[in-house]
Amino acid sequence: MDNFKKYFVECIGTFFLVFTVGMVTLLPGNGVIPAIAIGIMLMVLVYAGGFVSGGHYNPAVSIAAALRGSLESELLIPYIISQIFGAVIASLLMMYLCDIPAVVTCSYSLSNIMIGEILFTFALCYVVLASATTPKTKGNSYYGLAIGSTVTVGAFAAGGVICYGAFNPAVAIGLFSMHISCMGLTLATIFANLIGAVLAAYAYSYIKDES
Repeated sequence: MDNFKKYFVECIGTFFLVFTVGMVTLLPGNGVIPAIAIGIMLMVLVYAGGFVSGGHYNPAVSIAAALRGSLESELLIPYIISQIFGAVIASLLMMYLCDIPAVVTCSYSLSNIMIGEILFTFALCYVVLASATTPKTKGNSYYGLAIGSTVTVGAFAAGGVICYGAFNPAVAIGLFSMHISCMGLTLATIFANLIGAVLAAYAYSYIKDES
């Protein structure tokens, strides 16, 4: 039952994250800055669910946490399933609420997608591991702000510029479901996110000092 609560929190958090991405992308309001809205939503969701599930809301983060040893290996697949389920439900709701474009153009080059998504997925996973999984920062009050701010910076620096700015396979699936991204670049985005997660896990494992 305790594990199911974790999966439920991951599903809820990913739902609201992907729903926010869809809302600020497809239904932009006056004066709304998407990167800030997305980053703040992630920040508050991390604070809301971090004490239950770790507040990943991102398969890449869950993979990095599992490799780092802060997520039990048997929970990894259920976490990912819960996150993707939340993303798909959010996408379906967005499709009900607004006119989804029928045709999607692949507006980014493959190399740019790989560079942007790998770098900022790495940054996100690295910040999560450093601020929320190590004994030296245990109990800190800034981890949610650090994680949300990383996504905001990535969205400003790369999102809509050289890549979709997903930094999260669940978000990438949501973008595809909402016809914001095309199949080929969605798969490239997911692959890049996974590479970034693995690199972050091993980089953090190399430099950590928990003595």
